[in-house]
Amino acid sequence: MELNEIRQKMDETDAALVELFKTRMQLSGEIVEYKMAHDMPILQPGREREVLLHVSELAGPELSNYARVLYATLMDLSRAYQNQFTTRDSTFKNEILEAAENTPKLFPREGVVACPGVEGSFTQQACDKLFSLANIMYFRNFEGVFQAVDQGLCKYGVLPIENSSNGSVNGVYTLMRNYKFHIVGGVRLHIHHNLLARPGVKFEDVREIISHEQAIGQCSDFLAAHPNIKVTIYDNTAIAAKAVAESDRRDLAAICSHECGELYGLSLLREHVQNNENNYTRFICISRDLEIYPGANRISLMCATPHKPGALYRLISKFAALGVNLTKLESKPIPGRDFEFMFYLDLEASVWNEDVMNLLAELSRQDEGFVFLGCYNEI
Repeated sequence: MELNEIRQKMDETDAALVELFKTRMQLSGEIVEYKMAHDMPILQPGREREVLLHVSELAGPELSNYARVLYATLMDLSRAYQNQFTTRDSTFKNEILEAAENTPKLFPREGVVACPGVEGSFTQQACDKLFSLANIMYFRNFEGVFQAVDQGLCKYGVLPIENSSNGSVNGVYTLMRNYKFHIVGGVRLHIHHNLLARPGVKFEDVREIISHEQAIGQCSDFLAAHPNIKVTIYDNTAIAAKAVAESDRRDLAAICSHECGELYGLSLLREHVQNNENNYTRFICISRDLEIYPGANRISLMCATPHKPGALYRLISKFAALGVNLTKLESKPIPGRDFEFMFYLDLEASVWNEDVMNLLAELSRQDEGFVFLGCYNEI
């Protein structure tokens, strides 16, 4: 056959497949409605294994694996389609949409906000971008911020969560499991690190540099070029700057923001010592209450998956079936469990998308580790 003839037959085959696909999806909907009417479990892994084995045998040795992948995908699509039947009266959906309806139309200009560190920290700068009149309460570490929000001492808290060159802020992700909170906003900040010391100190005098571990990681090339200088981790870049200012040592310097130099009377020894000039950190704003402001287009979740082959694939495929883009996937081991992990996901999606909400409602029902962290906008 000529190429055009082959393509015509391919088009005819595709048309037939689409009709069969529509019939299969319709039957999938009828099956789930029957199961719901007769109080039967929706998900039956044994039946899925049976189908995959059957189509593998029908396809023959040459196409067996391809058939299994095709039908595994079809089953994921079927489950996504079935969500609209199983989540019609979902308490989860109702709570989320009610929160969105009751949230004010504008993000607040003021409030009592918890931040780690002291004045001059990058988190304080992020807070100032989110709130024009914030009443900031400072806490020595990340857990202090979570505690302040959890106990109602502060309405909001601001925390760094990810850096473009040094990855996730692990301390924040680790604490997420321990506190009840929601993400209500986010901000991306361009980070420039500088080496500062007391007035009169020269770079060749420096024997120790102090800063937060994230800043140290972001400046690793500069530090590696000076192996004779000791590096010490501090809770916060601004706390490190303040410690240098209050010390009598002439061999001590801090990696911190330019603002810290002005605040604490420090002199600039080296400017922009970060590895990459295109260095950004994402910060989140957390609250105990669920608030979803207009324009919210990012959803953050926590999910647990069983320790078995294909578990993570099945989770991700649910979002792929809806065309939802995952911008973040972070895994952390669950303490006390044998190689089981908690996954943190960021999605480009909104709670006003019915298909997305149906899927989240399904996850909330099936996954005991599922936590809806929030739907928010990042500036």
